[in-house]
Amino acid sequence: MSRAAMNAPKLKRRVGKYELGRTIGEGTFAKVRFAKNTETGEHVAIKILGKEKVLKHKLVEQIKREISTMKLVKHPNVVRLHEVMGSKTKIFIVLEFVTGGELFDKIVNNGRMREDEARRYFHQLINAVDFCHSRGVYHRDLKPENLLLDTYGNLKVSDFGLSALSQQVRGDGLLHTTCGTPNYVAPEVLNDRGYDGATADLWSCGVILFILLAGYLPFDDSNLVRLYEKISNAEFSCPSWFSSGATRLIKRILDPNPLTRITISGILEDGWFRKGYKRPVFDEREDKNVDDVAAAFKDMEDHHVTEKREEQPVAMNAFELISMSKGLNLENLFDIEQEIKRETRFTSKCPASEIISKIEEAAKPLGFDIQKKNYKMSLENSTAGRKGNLNVATEIFQMAPSVHMVEVRKAKGDTLEFQKFYNSLSTSLKDVVWKSEEDMQGHAF
Repeated sequence: MSRAAMNAPKLKRRVGKYELGRTIGEGTFAKVRFAKNTETGEHVAIKILGKEKVLKHKLVEQIKREISTMKLVKHPNVVRLHEVMGSKTKIFIVLEFVTGGELFDKIVNNGRMREDEARRYFHQLINAVDFCHSRGVYHRDLKPENLLLDTYGNLKVSDFGLSALSQQVRGDGLLHTTCGTPNYVAPEVLNDRGYDGATADLWSCGVILFILLAGYLPFDDSNLVRLYEKISNAEFSCPSWFSSGATRLIKRILDPNPLTRITISGILEDGWFRKGYKRPVFDEREDKNVDDVAAAFKDMEDHHVTEKREEQPVAMNAFELISMSKGLNLENLFDIEQEIKRETRFTSKCPASEIISKIEEAAKPLGFDIQKKNYKMSLENSTAGRKGNLNVATEIFQMAPSVHMVEVRKAKGDTLEFQKFYNSLSTSLKDVVWKSEEDMQGHAF
C-alpha cells in the first residue's frame, strides 16, 4: 500500500448520524451491524433490511404497525427500538445494544439451571411476551438467538415486531410460515394450517423453559420427518429431576392442541410460576412520535437518510474489540449438535488487498463462489450440505496502520462443514496469519 494511500482520510460507513461497525448477526431477511451514535456516543445495533424483500412479502402495513408499537414501548425485558430510517433501497432499525450475550450460553458453559434460576428467567420471558401480546404484537419466532442478557443478567427478548418478515398472511386471515429451526416451533405452525401468534409464542416459551431446566431439547431427531411427528404429537418426557409443579406446567404449555393450551393468564395463576413472582414496574411510554417509521417506508428522496461508504477497512475501536470476546458476543454460540464455534478470527500484517487475494485463492479450489464488496467477501459453496449451501462471510478490520484483523463467520449452513472449511482455509493462509483468535484472547482479553 502506498504512503499516499496510507495517509488518505478513512471514510467509514455512516447512515445518518450513526457510524457503522462490524456485522454482529445475519439472517435470511436482515443483517445486524454494531454502530455508534456520533452525536451522543451511544452504542447501538442496527438491523438492515432490503426494501425490496419487505415490499415483496406484502406485509408493509403490518410491519409498520408492529414497529410503530414497539417504538412506543419501553419494557425492561424487551430490546428497545430507538428509531427507524430508510434509504432508497434499505430500512434501518436502530436497536438497543445488549452486551451480556445469550441466555443459552449459560447452559452451554454451566449446564442446566437450578429450578429457581430457570423460573426467574421464565418470569422475565413471560412478562415480555405478555406485554407485547397486550399491544397486539406477536413474536412468532422465539428461539435462543432472540434471548439476550443485559449487563445485570436480566433477560431481553429481541425482534418483537420484526418477525412478521418471515410470515405470510393468506386469504384465511391466519399467519403461515416456513421455518428454519423447527425445534422451538408449535405443531400448528409446522402443519401450516394457519395459526394464532399468541398460542404459538407460548409453545416456544414452553420449549425454552424445558431447555433451561433440562439442559437439552424436548423434541430432537436427526430425521426431520420424525422430528415433525414428535412435535405434532408432543412426544416428550420430563427428566426425573423436574419438580411435579414444573412438569405439570410444561405439559400444559406443550399441549399440541392450541385451543386447549394454557394461556398467559393461566400461567400467571399457576402455583409453580407464582413462586417469587413480581410484576415489573416501569415507565410504559416514552417516545410518542412514530413519524420516522412512516417516513422510512416512503419512496421519496426527501425522507431518505444519507449513506456514506468506507473506502478502506473499518478501523476498530477498543469497545468493538472487547465486544468480540465471548462475554459480550451477541451471536448465537449455542449449537444443539456440537459445541463448535461459528466464527473465528486472526490478525495479519499483510495489506488488506493481499489478504483478500489469498482468501480467494484458497476458497476457489474448495468449490466456493466468491462475491467481493469493499473489504468484505461472501463465499458460497455450490454443493449443498445437510443444512443447505454453506455460506461464509469474511470481513477485514484495521486495528493499527499495519495490522488487520480478519473475521471468518458462518452465515448459513452446517457448523461442522464450516469447521472443516476453516481448517482447510487456515492451512492455505499460514503465511498470512500473524496471530490466531486463541493467541489474541490469551494476550488481549
